[in-house]
Amino acid sequence: MTAAALATLALACAVGAWRLTRARWTYRAPHVAIVLWQALGVTWGLAGTGALLGYALEPYGQGVLHGLAGFAASAFGGGQGLPRPYDLPRIVALIAGLTALAVLIMVLLAAGVQTFRARHRHRTLLALIAREDPVVPGVRVLDHPGATAYCVPGLRSQVVVSEGALKLLSADELTAVLAHETAHVRERHDLVLLPFAALRRALPWSRVVKDAQSEVSLLVEMAADDVARRYCSARRLATALLRFGTAGAVPAPHGALGAVTSSSAAVMARVERLVTPGPILPLGVRYAIVAFSITLTTSAPLLWLIPH
Repeated sequence: MTAAALATLALACAVGAWRLTRARWTYRAPHVAIVLWQALGVTWGLAGTGALLGYALEPYGQGVLHGLAGFAASAFGGGQGLPRPYDLPRIVALIAGLTALAVLIMVLLAAGVQTFRARHRHRTLLALIAREDPVVPGVRVLDHPGATAYCVPGLRSQVVVSEGALKLLSADELTAVLAHETAHVRERHDLVLLPFAALRRALPWSRVVKDAQSEVSLLVEMAADDVARRYCSARRLATALLRFGTAGAVPAPHGALGAVTSSSAAVMARVERLVTPGPILPLGVRYAIVAFSITLTTSAPLLWLIPH
């Protein structure tokens, strides 16, 4: 039964997400862990809504997608009405499934629109108050005594540092921080975080969703740290993070990604990882996790197509 398979898959994803928030192997391969997190999130959303719709549309016997088309044709296309038997539990499941699917789509769109508008406003503001500096070519400099460094992602991405950060950091530390921010821009980490922010909007009461968002945010920072380490010393980057922390770094504006988050525990986890790195996750294990993530992501859409 497709509905039962989808429900089992949704439950497995929820349990997997709960276990993954407590895993520490993810710190050894943050890029791979981010792929797994994305697979769990997408599969959970499709499987959860698909389970409700699959049960509701079971009388059509054609799978979730074909069942939705058949239901629409019967209800709105002048057909012969709903198939029999079509009892109250199935009607409730249909309403709940369609509502959940609509909510997930709407909160994702709303989060995206709000973020893009905030970035547009901030770019407009930067055009007025930020300046170029030959010391850091290609970087916008804010005349602000507080220490901050962040990037504004998008088609017209920008990396921004404050005058306070330029005075606080040494040349090597500044290079490390700018490499970190450039990594955020190039790898579009903002798009990684957007679905989890949207899911948090949809389920603000869920502890698992809250922990998942925090964990993915930390992994994104660690992934940027790994890219930055190709251009600078890991200890220099760790020193820069500590300097930001002790100086009371100014948080990045909404829609931007900063070098230092507001969580001191997250910063210390990154510093410890940089100073005393653990063993790299074996290549075979990384490939296996990516293959599993791809299989997991395709499983829910396939179940949507399988006849009941």
